[in-house]
Amino acid sequence: MKERQHTLAEFERRYEDMIGFTPPKVAKRLKLGMSIDPGLLAALEDWRIAALTPEAIDAKTVQLICFAILLAQTSEAAANHARAAVKAGATREELHAVAGLAALFRGLAAFNMAGEIIGALFPESVTTAE
Repeated sequence: MKERQHTLAEFERRYEDMIGFTPPKVAKRLKLGMSIDPGLLAALEDWRIAALTPEAIDAKTVQLICFAILLAQTSEAAANHARAAVKAGATREELHAVAGLAALFRGLAAFNMAGEIIGALFPESVTTAE
């Protein structure tokens, strides 16, 4: 039995559903994968979705965990998972609490990165000290 082939639009829709858009680096990777080895791309993308949608953990918690892990790695992808967490219902307070956990393992670099990300997601709530 032959497996159903995914389309580029289906893969992009997965990102759009989760974070609201397909990040540019991801879009390039998807296009390259579709042109070289669509089967490998499908396997990796299906694995990614399976890992990000476990039955035992709700979507908001999954995205907060991803945000923390990526902050601890000081990965720019942390911003995408912060956005996905907000889309799933996370508050700035929850993101900030998770950033504090990431800072335990990565230090101020992670906390500084989180400040930039959270500030961009909730610009109306950022105030300056007088």
